[in-house]
Amino acid sequence: MRVRIGGAGAIASKPPVVVNKSSSVLEAVDLMGSRGLRGLPVVEFNKLVGVVTAMDVVSYLGGGGYFNIVVRRYEGNVFRALRDERVSTIMNSSPTAAYSSDSLGRVLELMIGKGLGFLPVVNEEGFVEGVITEHDIVMLLAERKVGVRVAEVATSTIVTIGLEEPLRKAAETMVRHGFRRLVVLSGDVVEGSVSAKGFVNFFSSRRAFKFLKSTSIDEILDVPVSEVVERSYATVSEDDDVGEVCSVMRETGLNWVLVTRGDEVVGLVTERDVLVALALGGGEM
Repeated sequence: MRVRIGGAGAIASKPPVVVNKSSSVLEAVDLMGSRGLRGLPVVEFNKLVGVVTAMDVVSYLGGGGYFNIVVRRYEGNVFRALRDERVSTIMNSSPTAAYSSDSLGRVLELMIGKGLGFLPVVNEEGFVEGVITEHDIVMLLAERKVGVRVAEVATSTIVTIGLEEPLRKAAETMVRHGFRRLVVLSGDVVEGSVSAKGFVNFFSSRRAFKFLKSTSIDEILDVPVSEVVERSYATVSEDDDVGEVCSVMRETGLNWVLVTRGDEVVGLVTERDVLVALALGGGEM
């Protein structure tokens, strides 16, 4: 079955939530956390000049190269690092965007080819008109038959983190592997997951600051993963159609599911994998 979905203009969420280039990292964190967003278009004079994602925040606050800024410029002071640094420091200043007239095929090409979780949609003048996320597309596929088995797109390598491992290790692991989500284990038991969005929300909700005895971000990064774990997960069979994955995601509010073969967990499927399935399944493009 060919899945018929409109082009970029029809799919995009409107109006877009954006952040100004001169805004602080804290403002971006608060926007992403309060709206449950995985990223924000960055604008200057209302035109797209960059993109900042939850993974950029993870890198800045403890997982990657941007963390050197926190250590060297702010001597680990988490409040100054959030309040005084501009979004322009950690954003991607060469953003990829779609035009409203672009087809679904073009959207998939950009998102899959460049590993993007969300895609700004702009007009010919560069003004941001909307945003397309993997989640937007997945929700449109719920209750539809894609024509691709889960086993064809599932990731067989599951990157995990222990429930009592420090948040620092989770952040570093996400950045190193380029994964926005890690499966959390207690021994061999799946407890849930920890995600880049969850990491951002930990700061935006101010829960992270409850663990401070000083101003050092190290005290937050030493907090165990158990404090940020999202304690829910779902499963699908490797023989299911990917459309069933979308239905499960819609029903549970999750953006990943474990894949089973009988009683054995053999992989997982994320929203990114669903986009690949759509491309393979001959969705209307």
